[in-house]
Amino acid sequence: MRAFEYAHATTVDEAKAALADTKGEFLSGGTDLLCRLKDDVAQPDRLVYIKPIKTLAGVEAGDKAITIGAGTRLADLVGDPAIAKHFPALHQAALEVGTPQIRNMATVGGNLLQRPRCWYYRNGFGLLGMKDGKSLVRAGDNRYHAIFMTDGDALFTAPSSLATPLIALDATATISGAKGDRTIPVSALYQVPRSDRDRELTLGAGELLTKVTVPISSARNATYETRQKQSHDWPLVLCSVALTMDGQKVAKARVVLYGVASIPYRSEAAEQAILGQAVLRETAEAAGLAAVKDAKPLSMNGYKVTLAKNVVKRALLAAVGNRYWEEA
Repeated sequence: MRAFEYAHATTVDEAKAALADTKGEFLSGGTDLLCRLKDDVAQPDRLVYIKPIKTLAGVEAGDKAITIGAGTRLADLVGDPAIAKHFPALHQAALEVGTPQIRNMATVGGNLLQRPRCWYYRNGFGLLGMKDGKSLVRAGDNRYHAIFMTDGDALFTAPSSLATPLIALDATATISGAKGDRTIPVSALYQVPRSDRDRELTLGAGELLTKVTVPISSARNATYETRQKQSHDWPLVLCSVALTMDGQKVAKARVVLYGVASIPYRSEAAEQAILGQAVLRETAEAAGLAAVKDAKPLSMNGYKVTLAKNVVKRALLAAVGNRYWEEA
């Protein structure tokens, strides 16, 4: 691990000022950043510890929206009754993150802004995993990489499992920078990098994610994921959905996938397939098939096409209370 300066901030203004004149990173739970420091992937000149900033933590429920501080621990998110009541998709995704020990350290902001877990990136070959102008990902072990948007060089998968339900729920993120605060859709936190000089995150230097706001609505929502093992593991593919119903039929749908592209992947094809339909096993399966029609898997991850089809189907059914796979 390389040497770095350390600063301790107690307010958002102090935190921003501490990074105003240097290349650095904000540190809260550190469950991702500390690993990148030890692997020499992150090389900041200064770390600014922001966990003491009290205004960054907590869940505040209003009449029309719930505000979640970026410094809120995932354990507190899981334990909040308003989140469980209004946003089961978010509750379930947070509950599945890591272990109780990790959820007691990791924060909402840290989860949203973590860096890719692609092993080529983590071993020093850059965000796109290139060597001598050629893609190590495309020619190598790519079983955990993208199956959508694979014509370019960004073949890692977006790592935030909380971004998926938050995008489905039409949440916004508030970012504080030198010029004040700005609010953007959570989906706008992410972009597809075109070169190793680009980042997959849209925050500028010294900008701090302060909160996420999720509008309360009547939309039925759910998350379903698949993984290799039930113990501590990351999802292979995850789907979050939010459905606005007109009686028994879907009037509006948002279907978002994790683990399939370099950004959280919204499937408009699946949304269109379920519109105007009752959510039955047959119609949910049709939406799953529609979701994967544009998939272009790599040499070792074709299995993700089947997983994506099935997680879309089950997330849709879970949203309307049909969890047939749990029946005895």
